[in-house]
Amino acid sequence: MELDRAARAIREGDLVVYPTETVYGLGADALDSGAVERVYEAKTRARSNPLSMAVPDVETAARHTYLTDRERAFVREFLPGPVTVIVEAGPEIPKELTAGRDRVGIRIPDHDLALSLLEDVAPITATSANVSGNPSVRRVDDLDPAIRGAVACVLDGGETGGTESTVVDVERGEVHRRGALADEIEAWLEAE
Repeated sequence: MELDRAARAIREGDLVVYPTETVYGLGADALDSGAVERVYEAKTRARSNPLSMAVPDVETAARHTYLTDRERAFVREFLPGPVTVIVEAGPEIPKELTAGRDRVGIRIPDHDLALSLLEDVAPITATSANVSGNPSVRRVDDLDPAIRGAVACVLDGGETGGTESTVVDVERGEVHRRGALADEIEAWLEAE
């Protein structure tokens, strides 16, 4: 089964492409600095630009980060969903993932195939499966050959929704990237 193959590949330090409700993601073991480095290489992404991590639920996120009460309330309201929440990273989060920062983006995708993968192996990197600067991918047929060549497995979940996640720092009340649910998120930040 492809799902088992993808989970095994991640455990072995390889990269996989997986679907989310927004765009296809490029996944690797988020706690393995070597695997994270391979994500940067595949995307030709600047090392100063941090990566996020995907988890299956808030409990898993809490094992690897420090969530405040406000962040927990926000996560309960908006996740799973097309939102990346910037929170304080735990000590085992590699500096390669966060680009040396003390905060990390967490994502709980609202996609059955992604969640099945994450229930088997997590946290994994949550970044779009494209070469940096190129458009995000909504269908596996549109994957860049460089990305396809860098991964051990591609999980095909059909065409995705296409709108990238909104990136928000709840504690600081800042939206770093407007995407899906941005208006609702801003209204929540102002009300809480």
